[in-house]
Amino acid sequence: MDIAERIRELRESINMSRKEFSKHTGIPVRTLEDWEAARRTPPEYIPRLIEYQLKYEELMKEKGEELNG
Repeated sequence: MDIAERIRELRESINMSRKEFSKHTGIPVRTLEDWEAARRTPPEYIPRLIEYQLKYEELMKEKGEELNG
């Protein structure tokens, strides 16, 4: 899987549009579009950072549910 596919897969895994994902991650929409279309290639660490952010948010959500649940 290439970087463009990985970024799209991460975005789709949380059911966000590019605009929503842009606001969520702070990455400009145009940059996301270019990455997903493979017109530009981000540094290799970018998908990993996005994945870590999403996992962290999921863990915090689960932890919050445990505390409130």
